[in-house]
Amino acid sequence: MYRNTLSFFGVEHMKTKRKQNAMDSCSPPARGQASFSRNDTERTTLVRHSRENGNPGRVLILLLTAISLLTGCMIGPDYKRPAVATPQAWRFDEKEAKDLTNTAWWEQFKDPVLNDLVIAALKENKDLLIASARVEEFMGRYGFTRSSLFPQMGASGAAGRQRISEVDGPAPLSPGVNPTFDAYQVLLSASWELDIWGKLRRATEAARADLLSTEEARRAVVLTLVTSVASAYVTLRDLDKQLEITKQTAKTREESYKLFQLRFTGGVISELQLSQVKSEYEAALATIPQIEKAVAQQENLISILLGRNPGAIARGKTIDELLLPSVPAGLPSDLLERRPDIRQAEQDLISANANIGVARALYFPTISLTGFLGTSSASLSDLFSGPSKIWSYAVPISVPIFTAGAIEGQVRAAEAIQQQALFRYQKAIQNGFREVEDALIDQNRTREQLKAQLRQIDALRAYAKLARLRYENGYTSYVEVLDAERSLFDVELRYTQTQDLLFQSFVNLYKAMGGGWVVEAENKVAKGE
Repeated sequence: MYRNTLSFFGVEHMKTKRKQNAMDSCSPPARGQASFSRNDTERTTLVRHSRENGNPGRVLILLLTAISLLTGCMIGPDYKRPAVATPQAWRFDEKEAKDLTNTAWWEQFKDPVLNDLVIAALKENKDLLIASARVEEFMGRYGFTRSSLFPQMGASGAAGRQRISEVDGPAPLSPGVNPTFDAYQVLLSASWELDIWGKLRRATEAARADLLSTEEARRAVVLTLVTSVASAYVTLRDLDKQLEITKQTAKTREESYKLFQLRFTGGVISELQLSQVKSEYEAALATIPQIEKAVAQQENLISILLGRNPGAIARGKTIDELLLPSVPAGLPSDLLERRPDIRQAEQDLISANANIGVARALYFPTISLTGFLGTSSASLSDLFSGPSKIWSYAVPISVPIFTAGAIEGQVRAAEAIQQQALFRYQKAIQNGFREVEDALIDQNRTREQLKAQLRQIDALRAYAKLARLRYENGYTSYVEVLDAERSLFDVELRYTQTQDLLFQSFVNLYKAMGGGWVVEAENKVAKGE
C-alpha cells in the first residue's frame, strides 16, 4: 500500500545517484539577465489595471521570458553519497552461508505456530500501526510542501447593499445622489511564487527525503517486530523446557526423599542424610514457581507484540524440535542497501543537505505573480456584461536588506544540522558492521558451546549413575550422589538456555543483515497468508 502511494507522489525509493558541486548549483546571472542594485527598495510592485491603455499581457510575457532563463538555478549543494570505508569481507565469515536475506527466514524454524504469530503481529502490533500513521502524516506534509511549486488559484463572490454618509468626506454628497446602493462581485484570483533560486524545489527535496526516512523507520519497526516475536517465542519454548526438566527433577527427588524417610524410620540412615535429601528436593520445588513466573511474563510480552491484551500463547514445536535456520550470505557493502536504519539515516542526510539550499535562498529576492479576473457591478443584471469586467496583475518583489544576521544564523544552523546527520549516517553504518560481526561470531561460538555442554551432560549422567551404584554398594556416602545429581540438573538447565542463545544468535544475524525479507513479510500480510 505504501509503495504504491509513494510512487503516486513521485518519490519511489531508489539508490541516490546525483552529482555534487563544491559550490552552489546556481551560477550568477549573466550580463543582461535579472540583477538587483543596492538602491532597490525592499518591495516593489508592477501593476497594470484594466483602465490603462495598451496590451496588458505584453509586459507580463516579457517578464516571464526573462525569469524563465533563471528557473534552472538551484541554491545549495547537490547531494552525493559520502564515501564509506567498507570491509571487503566479514571477519568471521561463514563458508556455508546461503543467499536468504530476501526470504521469510522465520519459516526455516518449521513451526506453523511461530509463522502465525509473526503474521498476527504484523497486522495488529501497535508500534507498527503508529509507524504507518506517521508515514501518512509525512506524505501529507510532502504534498503540502510540493504544492508551493505550482500556481495557487481561488474564486470568491460577494453581494451586498450599503449606505454611505451624505455629509462625510471632503465634500457633502451632491443632491439627488442616492446614498444607498448595491454591490455585486465575482472574482477568480491566482498567485504563484517563482522558484528562481530553487528554494521551493529544495524544500520539496527535503520533504521528500523526510517522507522516505519515515518509510524506512516504519520498515525498521517491521524488522524489529518480526525478530522480537521470533526471539520471544524461542525464549518461551526454552522456559517450557526448563520447567519440564525442573518438574522431572523434583519428581525424582521426591521419590528419593520418600525412600529415605522409610530408611530413616527403620534406623538405616541418619537424620543428617535425610536432611540432605530433603534440601535437594525443596531446592527443585523452589525453582518451579520461579520458572513459571518467567513463562507467564514471557507470554505477556508476546501478547503485547501481537497487539493483544496479556494472555496465554499457543505452542508449537519444542525447542528440541525447532530447526536452526541457515546463515545468510552477504557482503559488508550490501548493508548500505539492506538495513532500514542505514537508509533512514541517509534520507535524513539528504533532507538536511537540501535544507541548506532553503536557508541560503533567503539571501535572494522573492518574486511572485499575482492577479485576479472578474466582474463587479451595482446591479445584478449587469454583473456579467462587458463594462463590468475587472482584472489586475502584479509582480511583487521582496528583497532582504537588513536582517541583523538572521539569515546567516539560519544558514549556519542548517549546515550544522547537515554535519550532525552525516555523522549519524556514518555511525549507523559502523554500528551495522559491528552488529553483523557480533552475530556471526555469536552463532559460531555458541554452536561449539552447545556441543561441549551436550558432552558434559552425557558425562554427568554416567557420573550420577555410577555414584548411586557406589552408594548402594556401600563404597561412598550419599553426598557424592547428591553432588552428581545437582551438577546434572544445573547443566541440563544451562544446556537448554544455550539452545535459546543459539537460536537468538541466528535471529540477531538476520536482523543485523536486514534485506528484502522485510518486504516479504509485508507481502505475506497483504496476501493474507
